[in-house]
Amino acid sequence: MSDSIVVKQNESKEELYASLIPQIEALVHGETDAVAVISNIIAALRQGMGWWWVGVYFVKNDELILGPFQGEVACFRIKLGQGVCGTAWKNKEALIVDNVDEFPGHIACSSSSKSEIVIPVLDKNDNVLLVLDIDSDQFSDFDEIDKNELQKVAALIKNVL
Repeated sequence: MSDSIVVKQNESKEELYASLIPQIEALVHGETDAVAVISNIIAALRQGMGWWWVGVYFVKNDELILGPFQGEVACFRIKLGQGVCGTAWKNKEALIVDNVDEFPGHIACSSSSKSEIVIPVLDKNDNVLLVLDIDSDQFSDFDEIDKNELQKVAALIKNVL
C-alpha cells in the first residue's frame, strides 16, 4: 500500500484521473473493511482533485445518513428526493449541478458550496446503497468527465459493500 497520493496539479482533468484512479486502486487493494476503504478513497479524491468537500451518505431505512467525509461539517440526514443527494438517490442516477443555489430544494450545509456532483452506488438489485457526494467552491466545476471517472471510483466502493 502506498502512504501518499501524488498528482501534478497542472495536468488536465483527464490526466489527473488517469494518475489518481490507479493510485486509489493500489491504496485500497486487499482491504475488506468498507469504512476504511471509503475513508481513504474520500481522502484521496479530496487531496488529488482539490475539491472543497467529499463524502458519502449511506441509505438507511428511508433516509441518507452521513458517512465518512472530508471537509466542513455536514448535514446528518437527507430524505429521499430532498436536495441534490436525495434526488440522485430517488432517480438512481448521477447528478451534476453547476450552481447549487439554482437547484430546487438544495440543502445548504454551507454557503461555500457552489457546484456539486452526486454518484449513487447501486447493488445488484438496482437498490442505492450510498451516494458519493462531492462539492466544489467553484461554479460549474463538474462535467461528464468527472461523472464517468467517478463512476469508476464508485465501482471500487461497491466492491467492499
